[in-house]
Amino acid sequence: MRTRGFRVVRGGKTTAVRRQDGQGKGQEERRQDAGGRKWAYNPARALRTRMFADRTHWSLAPNRLSEALEQRRRQGGRVVDLTASNPTVSGFEYDYEAIVRALADPASLTYSPDPRGLPPAREAVAKYYDSHGCAVAAGDLLLATSTSEAYSWVFRTLCNPGDSLLIPAPSYPLFGFLADLADVELVRYPLVYDHGWQIDLRALEPAITPRTRGVIVVHPNNPTGNFVKARESAELARICASRGMTIIADEVFLDFPLEAGETRQSFATQDAALTFTLSGLSKISGLPQMKAAWVVVSGPAGLKKQALDLLELIADTYLSPSAPVQAALPALLAQRDGFQRQVIARLRRNLAELDRALVGHGTASRLKVEGGWYATLRVAATRSDEDLAIELLNTHGVYIHPGHFFDFVSDGYVVVSLLTPERDFAEGVGRLLSM
Repeated sequence: MRTRGFRVVRGGKTTAVRRQDGQGKGQEERRQDAGGRKWAYNPARALRTRMFADRTHWSLAPNRLSEALEQRRRQGGRVVDLTASNPTVSGFEYDYEAIVRALADPASLTYSPDPRGLPPAREAVAKYYDSHGCAVAAGDLLLATSTSEAYSWVFRTLCNPGDSLLIPAPSYPLFGFLADLADVELVRYPLVYDHGWQIDLRALEPAITPRTRGVIVVHPNNPTGNFVKARESAELARICASRGMTIIADEVFLDFPLEAGETRQSFATQDAALTFTLSGLSKISGLPQMKAAWVVVSGPAGLKKQALDLLELIADTYLSPSAPVQAALPALLAQRDGFQRQVIARLRRNLAELDRALVGHGTASRLKVEGGWYATLRVAATRSDEDLAIELLNTHGVYIHPGHFFDFVSDGYVVVSLLTPERDFAEGVGRLLSM
């Protein structure tokens, strides 16, 4: 029996989910979860196995860290949360009147569906790419309700059941669920740390099989914060073009460089290999509740047209983006400048505070980060990352992410959110480093 551990955050609740591959058997088979608990085979579990699809064979039990967090909150204990990811409750200022006014556009009362998204909304997204020096045509993108939905469309467009996609490790754990739901296998390629994170291209190529349909890159990666370098992008395009594969680029954090004056090129105009570039309002404008995202298709003209036509058919099947949000999209995208100035200023101040706190510390150090909302610390691997996180929560009231949540290959890594309000961040980091 193989198990694969995943973790996902939804609505502020953290849950560890373990998928069980294969059918339950009628013997005294014992299985073990991430927290070390064991359970015996029972008929009710076997009935569930027979009733539902194999892809849903997840245990929904919370992990030990989630249980410790829930218990502390239930007991009224204060929690300094160094995992903040929701900008709408993190102390940033929004132009509420402009947002509400945009959502009240009477044009949204007329139903005129377009499977690719309403033209004014797509034109606003194209103008967003103009600000990155990329010429993207409104006809080369489709709107979705989230990047997760856009991923599912792309996976369904590219992959037959059992086909595979390459994903970076460490990286965001949601990919596992998206792949399961699309009957896609994920194969990890390593990011290596040597004066900064970089793609191990020599390890990536041997991972390719005849069933590999594409390579996923996160630009910048979450949580390691490394942008894909120009030479890496060119080599990935060469590999994919020569092997009939695609690039799937997640750029939700593209607008958040942590070094002043640093800009990075989007994948949206990459034309050597068929490329799908994903982003949305959730991070760009700090509006995850608006449920607006998109996928840009680029690459050789013939493949691009076929991909757009297929995605349009999938989108037409669901027509999921709402008319009010599409009508408001130009105004909601216009909110990004003020929001991003606030966020980038906080990210940089928190990063500076982290570096100040680490001066002279003998057992912890910060790994280089180039963009995004997170920082990774290397700590003494005297216990598992999860044990460290639980002890920190129980004894110091500080909540962090252990590295194994993001598929770090060994213990000794923890991840903190630079989005955390500054006073809480300084307090939490101080308590963390005191352990």
